[in-house]
Amino acid sequence: MTLYWNEKYECMPRSELRALQEERLRNTVRRVYYEVPFYRRALQERGLGPNDIQTLEDLLKLPFTTKNDLRDNYPYGLFAVPLSEVVRLHASSGTTGKPTVVGYTRQDLDVWAEVMARALTCCGATKQSMIHNAYGYGLFTGGLGVHYGAERIGASVIPVSGGHTKRQIMIMKDFGSTILTCTPSYALYLAEVMEEMGISKDDLKLKGGLFGAEPFSLKMRDQIERRLGLMALDIYGLSEIIGPGVAVECPVKDGLHIWEDHFLVEIIDPETGEQLPPGNYGELVITTLTKEALPLIRYRTRDITMIQPGDCPCGRTHQKIARFVGRTDDMLVIRGVNVFPSQIEEVLLRINQTEPHYLIIVERRGQLDELEVWVEVSEHVFTDAVRGLEHLEGQIRREIEEVLGISVKVKLVEPKTIERSEGKAKRVIDHRQL
Repeated sequence: MTLYWNEKYECMPRSELRALQEERLRNTVRRVYYEVPFYRRALQERGLGPNDIQTLEDLLKLPFTTKNDLRDNYPYGLFAVPLSEVVRLHASSGTTGKPTVVGYTRQDLDVWAEVMARALTCCGATKQSMIHNAYGYGLFTGGLGVHYGAERIGASVIPVSGGHTKRQIMIMKDFGSTILTCTPSYALYLAEVMEEMGISKDDLKLKGGLFGAEPFSLKMRDQIERRLGLMALDIYGLSEIIGPGVAVECPVKDGLHIWEDHFLVEIIDPETGEQLPPGNYGELVITTLTKEALPLIRYRTRDITMIQPGDCPCGRTHQKIARFVGRTDDMLVIRGVNVFPSQIEEVLLRINQTEPHYLIIVERRGQLDELEVWVEVSEHVFTDAVRGLEHLEGQIRREIEEVLGISVKVKLVEPKTIERSEGKAKRVIDHRQL
């Protein structure tokens, strides 16, 4: 039996959903025109007034919004409500320049709790669940997003946050945690430490998990499910839009439902900005339909995915986006070839003798780029004869080269060599001066 949190909206007929989207799009455009000077100027430059957007087809008339626009209007320049109505502030980490600041009204927090309740229900959470929330709390949106969604359901939440891994495992065992939420790389690290402590997945009560904040391959999902004994689902979100809960996999595990009553989605060619039809990979663009404090029009996420055509057997009518293959800004261009870390991860996780920990190092030698992949191997493999290691190294190199179409170097390293992360794993070190 399929579980829904809000069946009325999750299974809404497409015709009704479209009518709701158009009504909310019209309201959003009017709000930003009158309340946000940045958008008013942008629309006027295109000859648009507050009532010129009426249908979903009119979306193409609107300008894009980028992360730079948020930074240029730091901290509150894109807010559509006075600060007296903002009850929460979050901020994404500023990898370049200042962070992007996100504000929430009480209604925004209500919407966030709603979409997270839907996501948690997808992985089997109910009022009886014990949710072990190992996402970070604070300015990062992950921890509190999951927290309020869990409370909306009425489940018990353990706000353990990140770090203190052995203590986390003790708590999962002693408290009877049934749902785990964290990054996929940390989930595997938990499994690794559990094995070191002599704790089996059978000693835990885990049944489901939501893993996000970084892309992970199907092979990595298989490892998480096998080693932790749960159903692992992918969850997607970004601070600028609302936080986690923008999209989530259902138990069918074939793409992520994006909650279209709150988020209008497009896929565009990242070079030309042209809208692409379903079934084509490109950059995900999102327009918020219900956000009050920080409504965003055609926000370029930089995430690469596609809209999957067809209906889902789970009964939800909201469109699905494919698992992400990378980002336009973490994509590596090596000798003219586009390389995503997820492609390399997919190869490594097909090879049983390696651990799910790797590091991609890019150097420029003269005029040529060189790609080296450090791969941790299993303990028993590393103690094998040199000839066996050379054979494994060659196998990995050939399989990566077949996928990427370029030559690579492979370096096998001892277990525990590559630094572990309790948040997003650092997968790439690029030494080039580009």
